[in-house]
Amino acid sequence: MNAALAIPRGQNFGEWLLEKVMRLLAISQALCTSFKSELLQGLHDFTASTGNVFKVALYTSSATLGATTTAYSATNEVSGTGYAAGGNTLTNVTPTTSGTTAFIDFADTSWTTATITARGALIYNSTHSNRSVAVLDFGSDQSSTAGTFTIVFPTADASNAIVRIA
Repeated sequence: MNAALAIPRGQNFGEWLLEKVMRLLAISQALCTSFKSELLQGLHDFTASTGNVFKVALYTSSATLGATTTAYSATNEVSGTGYAAGGNTLTNVTPTTSGTTAFIDFADTSWTTATITARGALIYNSTHSNRSVAVLDFGSDQSSTAGTFTIVFPTADASNAIVRIA
């Protein structure tokens, strides 16, 4: 089978190819599909102080993370001063409801005196084989230089919480 390549006028092959490859290497914000199934299996316990341990790891723009991510991996994880592989342990807030929506939240988390650049993050359950929960897409590279790098989680309510089931 023969197929023709349509390279836009004014763009050389190298630029065109790089654009196509970069679309494959992306971070897409999502609740991980495996997490949704594992919730129904009772794998994840978000109860504060007695539940599972959840962590958040930071990733570079070279990472490929999205709905199909099933577990934490160190591949393309951020490295730098003030950051340790595996990321930070999150502080759980016990799940709650509002109307017909259940939701969870985590306390904001920070890396102090950090010199790092991250494009996104993965929340994962370190109690259960580092199973993935959610991918966070920062929209662009975010950096700190000998400063504090903070992830601010959205308002914990039925419309905005980081994990919601409606």
